[in-house]
Amino acid sequence: MAGVSGCIKYSMFIFNFLFWLCGIVILGIAIWIRVSKDGQEILSSADSGTYPYVAVNILIAVGAIIMILGFLGCCGAVKESRCMLLLFFIFLLLILLLQVAAGILGAAFKSESQSILNETLYKNVNLLSSTSDDAKAFQQAVTEFQEEFKCCGLVNGAADWGNNFLQNYKSCECPSLTDSSCTSYKGKIVYKEPCISFIEELVAKHLIIVIGIAFGLAIIETLGLVFSMVLYCQIGNK
Repeated sequence: MAGVSGCIKYSMFIFNFLFWLCGIVILGIAIWIRVSKDGQEILSSADSGTYPYVAVNILIAVGAIIMILGFLGCCGAVKESRCMLLLFFIFLLLILLLQVAAGILGAAFKSESQSILNETLYKNVNLLSSTSDDAKAFQQAVTEFQEEFKCCGLVNGAADWGNNFLQNYKSCECPSLTDSSCTSYKGKIVYKEPCISFIEELVAKHLIIVIGIAFGLAIIETLGLVFSMVLYCQIGNK
């Protein structure tokens, strides 16, 4: 360790070891979702097509990349390898730039993503009144959502359930008609508010969480860039 600050070296190693562990966790969860029975049920629900599979495959790729980066950083710090540290720096910088670009695009197309969400919800309204086997999983998800958030239907209220209303009204049953949030439909007292507003609010809250996580990752990645470049320069000055 002659000529190289032990503090920087060990900080770099610990940082990348944690980075490597994060990659293992992400990769493990993504693979579990992809191959397990429970994960297949999640991916196959709600007539969602191939999009969830694409998302899981992206998670697998991200987990693998983070593992490789963590490995490069750890080995570069322990072996004092300028080549590994430089590769780590370049790849981490590319990831940080991609995050920034994704953030800019996300902010620019925020209103468009809102309209896509609304369009998707309006399109899936028909699944509530459907009797097909493919719609059952989606209906189950909506009934659970109704029960938790005290709403009824997806867009137009209880009418969205069509002929399936009497089979599913229990999840959106309201305690009393005197309550301003309740209404009467087909002889049953149910919540007046459709679930679309709660879904939009939930998505907005989760978006804030995602932005916060992305900001935290950007700070961690910036520290990684600083550690790797300082160590790279110090090794070069030996």
